[in-house]
Amino acid sequence: MSKLLVVFGATGQQGGSVINHVLSDPELSKQYTIRAVSRDTTSQSSKQLAAKGVEVVAADPNDTATLRPALHGAHTVFAMTFPDPKDIKPSEVNQGRAIVDAAVAEEAKYFIFSTLPWVSKISDGKYTKVQGFDAKAEVEEYIRQRPIRSAFFAPGSFMQNYHSVMKPRKMPDGTYSIARHTKPETQLPMIDTVGDTGKFVGAVLANPDKYEGKTFCAATKLYTMEEQAEILSKHTGKTVVYKQLPEDVFRSFMPKVPYTDVLIEMMSYQQDFGYYGAETESLVAWAGENARGKLTTFEEYLEKNPLSLD
Repeated sequence: MSKLLVVFGATGQQGGSVINHVLSDPELSKQYTIRAVSRDTTSQSSKQLAAKGVEVVAADPNDTATLRPALHGAHTVFAMTFPDPKDIKPSEVNQGRAIVDAAVAEEAKYFIFSTLPWVSKISDGKYTKVQGFDAKAEVEEYIRQRPIRSAFFAPGSFMQNYHSVMKPRKMPDGTYSIARHTKPETQLPMIDTVGDTGKFVGAVLANPDKYEGKTFCAATKLYTMEEQAEILSKHTGKTVVYKQLPEDVFRSFMPKVPYTDVLIEMMSYQQDFGYYGAETESLVAWAGENARGKLTTFEEYLEKNPLSLD
């Protein structure tokens, strides 16, 4: 008899990748049936999931009354949180706790959570404003204390960001730049979120005993900022360069929004301590070796998803 896998964030990049991976995997598709959780079951994305034969149910992590019905009968849960920009950490912590509490109440057997590093702890209090990371880490700690088996997926920097918030800017001389205040040799672990999230989570689904308590620091490999610029140049046919700016100059280019300090601290932390801390390189290597399928390089991602800079 197949086991019920309940997926939160089902219409997004991470949850959608998990669903597509399970559906396309000859073994996992026989072991699991899928229930997708959506806040809007009438959306086009929800309808597309239903067309694939996936059960789609309505639930909202901010409305605890909706969670137990969505998790009824679940064997395994893939969960993630959705921050409220006005109240990032409390909103994510409350959501994460509510989902796992509902899973425990419904006697689910296994919980896989999309987490991130605990920046304030890794930096020994130097960086305390990266609430989106710390919130997920706090939820992870809570999950580990609950009476349910668990494993964790901690994604690196999304390759998809180069199509949006990290898209190189055109300069007066016709070149394009990626600008930050951090050193050009700063390394980021990069992941094709849509293509590869399911490969990491799929490893847990295929062998939950082996990976119980483990965290997949999920990325293909580490890329320096200069390497990212070189790869973008090759694949766009434009000259893309990385520019390190003084912090005050970099701030002057950023939108005047409440989370500017958060972004500055996040980048500084990644430079000073490594995305996952001192063992970032070995943690990423282990995750890649244990992923269920070949991971997508940044070059391969750009071949499949061309970036136009015109």
